[in-house]
Amino acid sequence: MSSIAPIIDRRKISLNYLRGKVIAFDANNMLYQFLALIRMPNGSPLRDREGRVTSHLVGLAYRTTRIMLEYDIRPVFIFDGKPVTLKREELEKRREARDKASREWIEALRRGDYRTAFSKAVVSSRLTSSMINDAKKFLDLAGIPYIDAFADAEAQAAYMARKGDVWAVGSRDYDSILYGSPRLVRYITISGTDFLPSKGVIKPLTPELIELDTVLKNLNINRRQLIDIAILIGTDFNKGVYGIGPKKALKLIKIYGCIEKLPSNILEKIPKNFNEVRNIFLNPRVIKEYSIKYRNPRKEELYQFLVEERSFSREKAEKIIERLEKISFKLRQTSIDLWLNK
Repeated sequence: MSSIAPIIDRRKISLNYLRGKVIAFDANNMLYQFLALIRMPNGSPLRDREGRVTSHLVGLAYRTTRIMLEYDIRPVFIFDGKPVTLKREELEKRREARDKASREWIEALRRGDYRTAFSKAVVSSRLTSSMINDAKKFLDLAGIPYIDAFADAEAQAAYMARKGDVWAVGSRDYDSILYGSPRLVRYITISGTDFLPSKGVIKPLTPELIELDTVLKNLNINRRQLIDIAILIGTDFNKGVYGIGPKKALKLIKIYGCIEKLPSNILEKIPKNFNEVRNIFLNPRVIKEYSIKYRNPRKEELYQFLVEERSFSREKAEKIIERLEKISFKLRQTSIDLWLNK
């Protein structure tokens, strides 16, 4: 699958730009990042005393509390629901790629090639239902809101952004703008680096803001046409047309207006159900009744969960809880100030 990235305008921003803003994060996307990067030198993930993986939990607890405390970013986490039928083929491809990477990781460890082992381990990450439940339990005890999407988390997040309940979607993928989110923020990270497993190098990262109206204006197209471009190059729900990349797809849609009007030699290569794919982006199934509410952390229960159940050190757990107490105080003060100024 290709990406619309080459034709998308974006601008670099700082984390300070996001102060006071509510961001709907694609939770599964974020947890995969933590699973990929928070590992031992040989590529093994962090585990608790019972052997359960905790890399995702360490990343979630530390980064979330830090961006909330230091940058006043207010996250809402959106978890994927049941995948759309058309996405199952893409998910199967990803599973096969992870299986292959796992085998190559083990082979590299046997050779003592730790550099290759780490790069393969990054790709082999699996997010299980128990890991997701751990993440939800942490968020619940920490008082940080989360929502279970009907299907695609980015569709739900985009819906909330369109309603104005959140300022932007936070994800590394671009689907949220296809779903109509007015804003997408990529690379909301404090470390400012990313590991590229295919190249074995570390890439510097800076937060990026993508605004849908700006993208459409600069390309001189509408959102429906942007979706058609994505369908031509391939989405999570369909294969793209061989030989057509983002720039060629843009040119074709600007000339002919929509997929239906493309020349027959191209149209015959596009999946017959392209209109079904288009409709997934234009009319996604979402949860319309939800609540975004920040609560005080349940400190004793959270400490018990982190230290006794998931083998966090006492010092680390106390640091996380201390941050949450400060965050809770700041949120209360903000609410009071807003009430007094009404």
